[in-house]
Amino acid sequence: MTDDVWKRDEIDSPCIKICVIHPASRLCTGCLRTIDEIGSWSRMTPDARRAVMEELPNRSGQITQRRGGRAARLGKDLSDEKP
Repeated sequence: MTDDVWKRDEIDSPCIKICVIHPASRLCTGCLRTIDEIGSWSRMTPDARRAVMEELPNRSGQITQRRGGRAARLGKDLSDEKP
């Protein structure tokens, strides 16, 4: 018996379960999608999903330094510090 439901040709979600919207870029810091893309993902056509997936690598430069964390508590930029 073949179950076509489990063999659908769908593009997987890029979600990595780090769901935080960056305030300046308005992109999720985990998957780099917009809120609209996240909300409509399940209703998107495969072509629309593919277009979003192809665009994601170009978006990583839009997210600058994160707010909060150790740097915010210390009030300084830790990007130059060595681990």
